[in-house]
Amino acid sequence: MGSINLRNSKGRDAVVNTEGVSPTLRVRWLDAKGRQAMNVRLIRSTLDRDLGALVAKAGALEKIADLLVQEDPEIDVETFGSFLQDTSRVYVDPDRQIVRKVQEFDIVRLPDGSVKERRPRQVAQANTATETPLTWTGKLLKKSEVYNKFVFSSKSQIVHVNGLTYDFLHGMAKELEEKESLMLLGAGPKGAQPLVFVRGGNSYRGFLEGRTQGDAYCLLLHLSNLEFKVPEATTTA
Repeated sequence: MGSINLRNSKGRDAVVNTEGVSPTLRVRWLDAKGRQAMNVRLIRSTLDRDLGALVAKAGALEKIADLLVQEDPEIDVETFGSFLQDTSRVYVDPDRQIVRKVQEFDIVRLPDGSVKERRPRQVAQANTATETPLTWTGKLLKKSEVYNKFVFSSKSQIVHVNGLTYDFLHGMAKELEEKESLMLLGAGPKGAQPLVFVRGGNSYRGFLEGRTQGDAYCLLLHLSNLEFKVPEATTTA
């Protein structure tokens, strides 16, 4: 995933790496005859042939069946089935025109699903590899408490880049293992800000878990952007 700047409980800083926990599997697909096969993207339909376009052409939804029998307007034999390469995502408006200025909003919902707040989306800046290290907050949470309260969306393994950072991370993992807890990890001077790994990316709460076995260690950073909350009880007449 990249590098992060980390600070331990003794106030020492180190730049270390993060990597995915699950290794990437290399798969080679073969057909029934043992020939190399691969996935491709095809054009299934175009905007001028979808349901909305057909309704506009026929004049009404109930008239589409007659139009299909007479003209086959839903099929374009010259385009459908073509291979797609080097595509980019675009947004379209109800008139099927490309939208060139898109406004994004963040919607905050209450535990019952109702909308609490709707606000323009702020582009978050990456804060995990800046001059301000991710601070050892000292806020320890029992594993059972964290697992029953937060939803983990992903996790990364923090790894050393040299001998000094090995000692740094091994000591951190051992300290967490001895306390049998996860530590809340945050950004900013006081460690109170959420973690943002790339500009415009999602914000996460980080929970650091340490395991050791002799000279070996495993330091995992669990990431969560969803918390379990019980909605308030309501009474009905």
